[in-house]
Amino acid sequence: MTLSEIKLHLETVHEVRFSLSNGTSVPAHFHVTEIGLMTKQSIDCGGTVRRDAWVSFQLWAADDLDHRLKPAKLRNIIALSERTLALDDLRIEVEYQSDTIGAYELGFANGTFLLLPKQTSCLASDACGVTPSVAANACTNGAGCC
Repeated sequence: MTLSEIKLHLETVHEVRFSLSNGTSVPAHFHVTEIGLMTKQSIDCGGTVRRDAWVSFQLWAADDLDHRLKPAKLRNIIALSERTLALDDLRIEVEYQSDTIGAYELGFANGTFLLLPKQTSCLASDACGVTPSVAANACTNGAGCC
């Protein structure tokens, strides 16, 4: 989901709800503690330099049980972030605390924002000889990558 898509969804809901893919709801008293512009420059195991940018939303559930983030307030936080950080219409990644800080893709269904698991993959599968059906950790010594 991109910034423009979340803003459209926020126009259609009366409350902001997030849920994990296993059905567990993020507590209703969560806070959006941070919206950030994230950039990554890397080189894959095939030698290709890659650049990526995305917007990070950090969710946090505090002891403030009476807190409820309204759609209009989240739209205002997003608008301030767009102006201050000069954000483009980038994809959103959500950070949320579970056993460790988890990073999730963002989806939307039935009035709820969905925290969807992210998956790793071999970015140079052609150089490694890895087919899409093979797990990402299949790169082995001598395979020409990783």
